[in-house]
Amino acid sequence: MSDPSPRARGFAFRRPPDLTPVFSNLARIAHTPSEFILDFARLLPGDQQAEIVARIIVSPVALKMLHRALGENLARYEATFGEIPVPGSGRPSLAEMLFRRPAPDDPDDANDDPPPTR
Repeated sequence: MSDPSPRARGFAFRRPPDLTPVFSNLARIAHTPSEFILDFARLLPGDQQAEIVARIIVSPVALKMLHRALGENLARYEATFGEIPVPGSGRPSLAEMLFRRPAPDDPDDANDDPPPTR
């Protein structure tokens, strides 16, 4: 079996030293006959408008290959770490999953100080 890594195909990725990672929790996808436009945005609580933090434009073939690669990587991730829960179908909403109150016995909350009293 051949090595599918980028180096095996004759190139490597170079990250510019000034590249700043951005957080995105929202995406908008549009297309024309020759390209797909992926806008990644961030919408924070209280904001009235999502801020686009990155725009990626790809060909239909590139998007289909990305779709395949994402599917393969999600399958590997879930095989290692378990199924990723998706809101709906009787499951809690995304907001309930991400912004729930910690349970009294939640180990992630064990080191938090109690709230100040007045």
